[in-house]
Amino acid sequence: MYVLYLDLLVTHQFEGRRWTLPALVYAAPLELYAGLAQPAPEVAHELERLHYRKVARLDRPGTYRINGARIDVALRPARFADENRDAQLLSIFTGPEGIESLKDAAGREVPVIRLEPLLIGSIFPSHGEDRIVLSPRDVPPLLPAALKAIEDRRFDAHRGVDPQAILRALWVDARAGQIEQGGSTLTQQLVRSYFLSSRQTLGRKIREAIMAIALDAHFTKDDLMNAYINEIFLGQDGNRAIHGFGLASQFYFGKPLAELDLSEMALLVAVVRGPSYYDPRRHPDRVLARRNLVLKELADQQVVTSAQAAEAERRPLGVTARPAGAYYPAYLDFVRRTLRRDYREADLTEAGLSIYTSLDPRAQDAAEHALERELSRLDRLRKRSAEPESLEGAVVVTTPQSGDVVAIVGGRDVGYDGFDRALDARRAMGSLVKPFVYLTALESGRYNAATVVEDQPVDLKLAGGGHWRPENFNHDTNGPVPVARALAESLNLATVGVGLDVGLPKVAATLQRFGLERPPERVPAMLLGAVNVTPLEAAQLYNGLANGGFRNPLRAVRAVIGTDGKALKAFPLQVTQVATPETVYQLDRLLTLVMDRGTGRPARALLPPNLVLAGKSGTSSDYRDSWFAGFSGGDLTVVWVGYDDNAPTGLTGSAGALPVWALIMADLGGSSWNVPMPEGLIDMEIEYGTGLRVLPGCSDDRVTVAVPAGTQVPAKPGCGFPESGNPVTTFIDHTQRWLHNLVH
Repeated sequence: MYVLYLDLLVTHQFEGRRWTLPALVYAAPLELYAGLAQPAPEVAHELERLHYRKVARLDRPGTYRINGARIDVALRPARFADENRDAQLLSIFTGPEGIESLKDAAGREVPVIRLEPLLIGSIFPSHGEDRIVLSPRDVPPLLPAALKAIEDRRFDAHRGVDPQAILRALWVDARAGQIEQGGSTLTQQLVRSYFLSSRQTLGRKIREAIMAIALDAHFTKDDLMNAYINEIFLGQDGNRAIHGFGLASQFYFGKPLAELDLSEMALLVAVVRGPSYYDPRRHPDRVLARRNLVLKELADQQVVTSAQAAEAERRPLGVTARPAGAYYPAYLDFVRRTLRRDYREADLTEAGLSIYTSLDPRAQDAAEHALERELSRLDRLRKRSAEPESLEGAVVVTTPQSGDVVAIVGGRDVGYDGFDRALDARRAMGSLVKPFVYLTALESGRYNAATVVEDQPVDLKLAGGGHWRPENFNHDTNGPVPVARALAESLNLATVGVGLDVGLPKVAATLQRFGLERPPERVPAMLLGAVNVTPLEAAQLYNGLANGGFRNPLRAVRAVIGTDGKALKAFPLQVTQVATPETVYQLDRLLTLVMDRGTGRPARALLPPNLVLAGKSGTSSDYRDSWFAGFSGGDLTVVWVGYDDNAPTGLTGSAGALPVWALIMADLGGSSWNVPMPEGLIDMEIEYGTGLRVLPGCSDDRVTVAVPAGTQVPAKPGCGFPESGNPVTTFIDHTQRWLHNLVH
C-alpha cells in the first residue's frame, strides 16, 4: 500500500507539475545606425557586454570579428517588445567619429538595427526558485551526454535505481575512508529536488528509491532528462536559487546555453556535484580542478576527443565577474514597485512575462563608477576609515522628455539587494528647493532675473516663542543683489525674503505640482530645504524643470509581453503641464548661471568646455546631506551623498555630490541644454553684482538673462542707453531676441 501510494503521488505530481516561470526583465536595447557616435572599440565593448565572443571566423550566433574598421557580427535571434528578430549577419563600418554604415549579409544598407536587450534580472516567487525553462530542442546534445558520463553512466539502461553504481560508490568510499562518490542516479537526484528534503536518513533513501523507480516506469528517459536539466539546483545568488542549466548558463556566463563551448559546459556539469563547494566565483581553483577532471572523463568515455578535451583544459573558467541578471538590484526594485501597481504577484512570478525597461547599461555603468570613485576619494579625505561607517550615496538618471529612468544606484555596494537609498532614503533636500522658491516668484509676475532683492539678516519669531535666524553659508550678508546672483550663489537670506514675500502656501503648492508626494510642513525653514525627499522624488521634481514645465511621472517599464508575444499592458506617456514654458525657461537660464558663476562652477574642470548645463547644489543643515541635481539637453541626474546614520559629513553639495554628478554627465556625453526661447521673452544683459542693465563694454561683470519683453530694468549709469520707450531701445530688444533665436 505504501509503494502504491508513492507511485500515485509521484505520477500525479510529475504529470501535473508546471514550473513557475519568473518574469524576465530586460534593459533597453542599443540601436545602431549610421551617424551614431560609437567608434569601433565602443561597439566591440557593447558586444562584449552582451557576451558576444570575438572569433576569427563567424561560426554561430553570438560571435563577432574585427577586420580593421569593419566589425562583422553574427546576431542572435532576439525578442523585443514589438517584434521578434531571427539570427542574422551584420557588418558595421566605423570611422573616427562613429558608425558610418550598416550592411546585411547581401551587402544591402541597413538603416537601423537593435542589439538584443540585456537580461538584467527576474522577478521570482517568494520561495526563491528562479529558472529559465528549456525545451529539448533548446538543449545542446553535448549536455545530456556529459551528464550521463559524469553523473549516471547507465541512465539509459537502469530502472531508476542503479545497484551497480551503489556498489561501486560503496567500494570507492570504503577505500578512501570518506565519501568521495555517490551512487544516486539522475532520476534519484530529480526525485530529491522535486519531492524530498536533503536529509540523509535511511527512510528518505528508501522513499527516494521507490519514487525513482515509479518515475522511470511511467515516463520516458527523454522526459526525465529534460526535467532534470530544468530542475537541478546549480547555485545561489542571495535569496535567489539558481535552478536549471538555462538560467545557470546566464548566471555564470551571461549567454544562452546553446552558445557554451566545451569548457563552459564542463564547468556547469562540474558544479552539479556541489554548487556551494564548487562555486566558481568563490573557489576558482577548486572548480578548475573539478572541470578538468570532468573533461578527462568525457574524453575517456569518448564523449569528446582527447584533443578537444586538452584544448578545453587550457581555457580559463570564463565566468563573468558578477552574476548576470543581478547587476542592478536598485533598478529592479523600482521595476517591481511599478509592476505591483498593475499586476497580481502570481502573474509576475509564475506566468513567464517579459518586461522591457528603460535601463541604459551605459548610463548605469557611468553612475556606478562615478559614485564609487568619488565616495572612496571623499572617505580618504575625511579620514573616516577608522570609523565603522563609510559615506554612502545614491544616483538617479532620467530622460526628462520621456520620463524614462535610465539608471538607479541605491548605494556604493551596487550588487547588494538591500536598503535602496535612491527609493527609500528620505533626506532634507537643502538648497535643491530654491529653484522652486524662485519659480513661484517668477510666476507671481513681480520678479524676474534682474529684480533686486535684499540679502540681509532675518529674525522671525516662531509660534512657540523662539526665533529663527538663518545665515548664509559664509555667515556674511551681501545687501541688494539681483535674483540671478541670489540663486546662482545660493544665498539663504535673499531666498528667505523672496519666499516669505510670495508666501509659504504658494511655494508648497509649486513643489506638489512638480511631484512632491507629501505636503511639506509650511514653516519658514521649508524655504531652505527642510523638506524630506528621496533621490527619486528629487529627480521627479527636477524633471519638470528640465522638461519645460511639463511633468512626466518617472517610469522604468516600457512594455510587458506575455508568453504568447502579446502586450499585456501599455505604459503610455502621461504628461501634465505644471508651469508655463515661459517661467520655466527663465528659471532654467538662471540654473545655467549656477554652473557658470555659482555653486556648480567647480564641475567645469570635469566637463567638456562647451557643454551647456543647468543645475543646483543642495546642502542640508549641519552638512548632513550633500545634493546636486542638474540636466543637459537630454539627461537629468540627481546625486545624494551622506551617512546612513544622518551624521554630519562636513560636505556641501558642491564638495560632495557635485563631483559625482559631473563625472556622470561627462561620461554620458549628451548634448547641451539648448531650448528655443518662448515668445514673450527677450535676452537682456545685466551686471551680475547689481542687476543693472548694461551694454557690452560698459561692465566687466555682465551676464545674459531671459526676462519678459517690456521689462523695465534700470540701466547702469554711463552705459549710454536711450530712455525707455525710445524706438532705439525697442530696436535693441528686438535685435537681441532675433540673434538669440538665430544662434539657438
